[in-house]
Amino acid sequence: MSFRVVTIKSRCKLEFSLNYMVCRGENESRIYIDEISTLIIQNTGVTLTAALISVLLSKKVKIIFCDSQHNPQGELIPYYGTYDSYGKITNQIKWKKTTQDEIWKIIIMKKIDNQRKNLLLTEHNDAAIKLSEYMNQITPGDTTNREGHSAKVYFNALFGLGFSRGNDDFIENKYLNYGYAILLSLINREIKIAGYLTELGIHHIGNENPFNISCDFIEPLRPYVDLKVIKKDINESNYKNKFIEMLSEKVFFNNNEMYLDNAIHLYVQSIFIALRDNDTSKISFVEYECI
Repeated sequence: MSFRVVTIKSRCKLEFSLNYMVCRGENESRIYIDEISTLIIQNTGVTLTAALISVLLSKKVKIIFCDSQHNPQGELIPYYGTYDSYGKITNQIKWKKTTQDEIWKIIIMKKIDNQRKNLLLTEHNDAAIKLSEYMNQITPGDTTNREGHSAKVYFNALFGLGFSRGNDDFIENKYLNYGYAILLSLINREIKIAGYLTELGIHHIGNENPFNISCDFIEPLRPYVDLKVIKKDINESNYKNKFIEMLSEKVFFNNNEMYLDNAIHLYVQSIFIALRDNDTSKISFVEYECI
């Protein structure tokens, strides 16, 4: 499995040659394409040849483009991730509503539990207790929106009563949005590789959202990004690099230590298996240490 997250920060030209990505700038360097899992283009002065883009897509490499402020702006994903996409999409359309609702309940329970752990880490014990109460109240499909209530308690405890996720004036939102965007891109890649549509969600149904199911799957992972901001080791000068480095951090999946990138691959697979078999016990989540 490919493992390298490659970030291009300086103006250069990227070309394909003999299964290598060749970077021609002030100096010339080569990277073996089979080692690349994600390519992040941070500089708008970078040019890529069509031959390189075609090869990267065929190898299922995620390509993320950033704007002039180096924030993720868009991505390239292949049309076809697997030979049996038709059958998988047909099944996706027919997934049982009861199974989808039960899986959403489990996803939100895990998300709130991870938020609760972050609150305990920062000694917001009363808020953590409140989130424990909300966890016990979650119904299939989260019809009473325990997720929304938990988010309000969680973010107000961490960043103050005036904090709002929709307010770009808060510097924390800038950091959180960047980290979420990086994770969402990886989940998009895994969904397309598996042969499913990112547009069809199990809970998110936004007409203008091309990544509804990705937004479903990311929820338990958001607190992992939050933890980076909570720990106060992220600032204006380093937050982009910190979140890119996050992809190479070690986490746990089914009690096995592995890179976050690989754990996300297995996590996404487990949900698709649960949906296929109508068996929520087959879902496994990415685990991390709150240190």
